[in-house]
Amino acid sequence: MRGTNGSKGHPVHNAEQKTWSDVVDAARRTVADGLVVGTSGNVSALVGDDLVLVTPTGVPYHRLGPDDVVGVDLATGRQVRGLLRPTSELPLHLAVYRGTSARAIVHTHAPHATAVSTLVAELPAIHYMAAELGGPVRVADYALYGTPELADAVLHALRGDRGACIMRNHGMISLGDTLDRAYDRGAQLEWMCRVWLAAASTGGTPATLSPAELAAAATKFTGYGQP
Repeated sequence: MRGTNGSKGHPVHNAEQKTWSDVVDAARRTVADGLVVGTSGNVSALVGDDLVLVTPTGVPYHRLGPDDVVGVDLATGRQVRGLLRPTSELPLHLAVYRGTSARAIVHTHAPHATAVSTLVAELPAIHYMAAELGGPVRVADYALYGTPELADAVLHALRGDRGACIMRNHGMISLGDTLDRAYDRGAQLEWMCRVWLAAASTGGTPATLSPAELAAAATKFTGYGQP
């Protein structure tokens, strides 16, 4: 890999190389898992406290390589790495990083989440995994993609430390302290949307979990997995 990546004279350090590779891998997974079609959706991650590595606009993910890194300064929004233009949803990514503790963001046009966005203002608590996302998942008001209005709507839907939200007539966004966690949250949300749609399609009223039941699940999650 070249030392400067054609990126306006800035060296590409090992942490950036690894993070960019992870961003590209996550973006390719969104296609493989059916969460996006074509070049829709976008992925980003923070390096340090001020560098956002983000997928470019209009480039199929399978074409991205190590020399295609795109980096933006978090504070100013100025591109400081690479020659490809950042995603059109850059204002959304920057706003979420500035307004939350997220270190990684995955935005997709997942079909079941998008379908749910047209039906309700909040995904009912159909499964205890909602606790991992901070509670029932809100649907952000519609706004044109790539605009400050969309960023504001999403931040409003993420209030209270939510790990994801659905975007009306658009898709979803999930975040986390790592790209793996952000991706897994998005995948879980899409699955919950699919379950709720299947249950609601029977004509009955799906049973949902109470706030107390979600709180109990959230407490139990603290000891989940390997030490």
